[in-house]
Amino acid sequence: MGKIIAIANQKGGVGKTTTTINLGYSLSASGKKVLCVDMDPQSNMTSGFGIDNSSLDCTTYNILIEERNIKEALITLNEMNGISIVPSSIQLAGAEIELVPMLSREFRLKNSLKDIKDDYDYILIDCPPSLGLLTINALTAADSVLVPIQCEYYALEGLTQLMNTINLIKKNINHSLEIEGVVLTMFNARTNLSIQVVDEVKKYFKGKVYGTIIPRNIRLGEAPSFGKPISLYDPHSKGAEAYEELAKEMIERNGEAIE
Repeated sequence: MGKIIAIANQKGGVGKTTTTINLGYSLSASGKKVLCVDMDPQSNMTSGFGIDNSSLDCTTYNILIEERNIKEALITLNEMNGISIVPSSIQLAGAEIELVPMLSREFRLKNSLKDIKDDYDYILIDCPPSLGLLTINALTAADSVLVPIQCEYYALEGLTQLMNTINLIKKNINHSLEIEGVVLTMFNARTNLSIQVVDEVKKYFKGKVYGTIIPRNIRLGEAPSFGKPISLYDPHSKGAEAYEELAKEMIERNGEAIE
């Protein structure tokens, strides 16, 4: 059985897309079959994997609005351990409004993933920085939520709202939704602030916080402009090592063997 994980936080710039790309690649490098789904109209995950979406016939927009078969949108990157991608496009920006009058609007992504869920070990969904219908579709489809939190001053701001949304969806739509974990990003060991944020987040989320912390790393920021995960762009960087460790920790937490 595949596991669907929504990577969500309504704050922008916390590392959702960076985590989707690099965790997805590191999971696939560990021998897992991985699908990454781009639910953000900005399409940064799509371009971060080196995919040009300007001429694509089918994206997450077509899947949600036209109910096209998700297999029509699948792109397999053989040069990246065979990781599969469902790309996004700027059209998705209008989907929030277009979905409002539609029947079963919260279940569109869930229904599309039903037929292929068991083809993968992990399906990672990159959510937009909002709690609108696109994120609700992702949370309805997901088994669990991975929350990236940056080690910055306003890190915990808005988390109550995110947790309320997750709890509402768990109560009313997706009863099995769980918190997969919390991953701390953009950590700077030289600042007291980063260390304080780590302590605060650990208090707030108790045992849900991953031991692997993603450092602030220039190479991590550069890799998307080359259309590569960090482990391909600079495999010896601290960022690459951190995401490889995070993938191992996730596999172990899910009680699986690393190949």
